[in-house]
Amino acid sequence: MRYNEIQDLIKLVSKSGVNEVSLETDKIKLTIKSELDGKKGKRTTVEEIPVQQVIQQPQVVQAAPMAAPAPVAAAPAAPAAPVADDSNYITIKSPMIGTAYQRPSPDKDIFVNVGDEIKPGDVICIVEAMKLFNEIEAEVSGKVVKVLFDDESPVEYDQALFLIDPS
Repeated sequence: MRYNEIQDLIKLVSKSGVNEVSLETDKIKLTIKSELDGKKGKRTTVEEIPVQQVIQQPQVVQAAPMAAPAPVAAAPAAPAAPVADDSNYITIKSPMIGTAYQRPSPDKDIFVNVGDEIKPGDVICIVEAMKLFNEIEAEVSGKVVKVLFDDESPVEYDQALFLIDPS
């Protein structure tokens, strides 16, 4: 299945009232789930599992969704206090699911640090999705106030990556 097809399915699930979509072919089994997260709104997760794994280890497939909600429940508690303070900032969000990197390679400098000025078109991070490294460019100008992800960490579609002060 192509990356664009998966991304279209994610958008469909996010915008529609559907809570879960499962698609199974000869090669893969794909499940897209939407969960309501009290403060952040709708949260979408994707599981892509080769069919061989589903046949060999069906218990692992069932255990993965159970393990995922635990960190999700803990994550909203920490940023609950700063949300009110950050209302005048612009949030730059991830356009895709993948692994986010703050630097172009391990031996290079970070794209942007807190306090750096950015302008539209500046590369601010990279998101690796399906073995492709996608440069994420700023769409606004301003000062980086906060980096909301750890280097080499997984990110979800529409997850906040940076807070920018436009003034």
